[in-house]
Amino acid sequence: MQQLFADFKKFLFRGNVVDLAVAVVVGTAFTAVVRALVADLLTPIIALIFGKPNFEALSFTINGSHFLYGDFVNNVFTFITVTAAMFFLVVAPVTALMARRAQADPDTKECPECTSAIPVRAHRCPLCTSELAPAR
Repeated sequence: MQQLFADFKKFLFRGNVVDLAVAVVVGTAFTAVVRALVADLLTPIIALIFGKPNFEALSFTINGSHFLYGDFVNNVFTFITVTAAMFFLVVAPVTALMARRAQADPDTKECPECTSAIPVRAHRCPLCTSELAPAR
């Protein structure tokens, strides 16, 4: 039983579990920020354009069947605006930051013989086996 608790403790304090827990907490907090952005800023802008901030009441009837498509429109709008906010506020800036960081401190270099990406400290290309000049 003591070994089981030791294994559980080892599992809990592995980096992946802690990183995942932090990501979930940060993601939950960020979700609230993005929802507020959509509800408080983007939806009123759409209301200015289309005249309605909420499409929930939109519906039509065919042969006595009542179709409430407004809620679907609201959810599609929310999905599109949330994903756009995530892309423009998180993905694009982080991608640009990572690209800038990769240029400043490269992890790889190009092999002069086969043009493959190899580690900067490599002395021999793993693909073509050509010898490389030492890293400076």
